[in-house]
Amino acid sequence: MTETSHAPSHALLSGRVRGAKPSATKEMTRLANQLKREGRSVITLSQGEPDFPTPRHVREAAKAAIDRNESRYTDVAGTLALREAVARKFERDNGLVYGVDQIQVGCGAKQLLYNALQATLDPGDEVVVPVPAWVSYPEMVRLAGGTPVIVRCGASTGFKLTAARLQGAITARTKWLMLNSPSNPSGAVYTRQELLALAQVLSRHPQVWVMADDVYEKIRYEDTPFATPAAVSPELAARTLTINGVSKAYAMTGWRVGFGAGPAELIKAMNLVQSQSTSHTSSISQAAAIAALDGPMDFLPGFLQAFRRRRDAVVARLNGIDGVACDLPPGAFYAFPSCQGLLGRRDESGQTIESDADLALYLLRVAGVAVVPGSAFELPGHFRVSYAASDAELDEAMARIGDACAQLR
Repeated sequence: MTETSHAPSHALLSGRVRGAKPSATKEMTRLANQLKREGRSVITLSQGEPDFPTPRHVREAAKAAIDRNESRYTDVAGTLALREAVARKFERDNGLVYGVDQIQVGCGAKQLLYNALQATLDPGDEVVVPVPAWVSYPEMVRLAGGTPVIVRCGASTGFKLTAARLQGAITARTKWLMLNSPSNPSGAVYTRQELLALAQVLSRHPQVWVMADDVYEKIRYEDTPFATPAAVSPELAARTLTINGVSKAYAMTGWRVGFGAGPAELIKAMNLVQSQSTSHTSSISQAAAIAALDGPMDFLPGFLQAFRRRRDAVVARLNGIDGVACDLPPGAFYAFPSCQGLLGRRDESGQTIESDADLALYLLRVAGVAVVPGSAFELPGHFRVSYAASDAELDEAMARIGDACAQLR
């Protein structure tokens, strides 16, 4: 009897799929879970997910929606009630005024990014991606048929794009600039002045739109007001898509609710894409998101206090490791240390740690700690640690990382 292969033929797959990579954060988490199933003690710091429970009033709103049997299809763009809540959020928090026809709700902020790229890119179109950047940005551009233009922004600029580097990256084929503030993986936060400098460059290139991913907006540790491109530059607002969601600030990663606002013509095109994919996100999750956006935020200071304490402890421990250097991130819940000083060293078997990917696999194998190599974020020589974990887990993880690095010669 002939055995049937379950692998797809290479000829079956599109060039877009063959040219894209799977999510490195998900892959490291998968490897960590595999080791756990084999009985290994593994601490997973490779995934950005708050360890706090979803606020009670949000959970209660979801239960009430279930009891009301709100279990039917909703509008593709999201329920009217949720889009109205999103409009209130943008006006209240960012000073941005949108009609409900300028708002889309999707299955997490990730789908909004994907919808926009699918709706706007043609083969050969370019998207400027300042790096380090979330692993999905370049791959989503490729899957939409576009070309990511990688602009490396290291520690010397606070991991942020400068006006000069933006000007140097723009061509006649540039269609989008993707900005993430606070940033995953670096925690960098753009100031109003920095965004104004970028807006001045973009004023000379009217064909370039801005995709502002603000999903970590409320996870910041400095008192300066939050700045987002559409609010900083009214001229730029007419070609800006501002994306946010409830996953991070409200500890709702699994509820899968993101939202975006921008020009009605763009949102209409994004709705067309979504109508042929997911249709909409969960009706119950949408009811919960209304409660999140309109409800009390008294839980947030506690979240931030815990994140700040963990950040300070993790960064101090990392800086205590010979060969590692880490700046204090002003936002999000990631540390992004340099591991340049460890490269070229050898492990106990004599194998050389030649790259950040080698180091990440070494830490998983020897220390039982899952981190993500910086090359996954397009900036080699670093690695990302999520400190969205318990104090006890982080303390143990830092001890293990320190011991494993001390064994390198």
